[in-house]
Amino acid sequence: MAKPKFNYDEMSDTLYVSFEPGMKATGIELNDHILLRINKNERKIIGLTFLEYSLLAQKTDVGPRSFPLTGLCELSDDLREIVLNILQRPPVSDILSLSAYTPSILETIPITLLQPLPAFVA
Repeated sequence: MAKPKFNYDEMSDTLYVSFEPGMKATGIELNDHILLRINKNERKIIGLTFLEYSLLAQKTDVGPRSFPLTGLCELSDDLREIVLNILQRPPVSDILSLSAYTPSILETIPITLLQPLPAFVA
């Protein structure tokens, strides 16, 4: 897979990351700010879109911001497994770090944070 291509639109504060430009993809809304584009049949990443990128990349007083992956609960079990597999391996894991918040022993909420990206992106 080729190096990702980053395209930042300052007016809309949107970062587009393309791994396979021009390829047809299924869009999966991971949350209100992150859209994952995948090829379901080949189980591979096509691209990522980050809405309100500056918010996602903004640090807090205690560290980087994390965001719940609320869209995962709306997926079928099969599609959720495909998405989690894609999120946990490069090249996506080089951009998004996946972890979990466990408010109780019975509940686990997948969360993500944006890895530091090349300076030309910001």
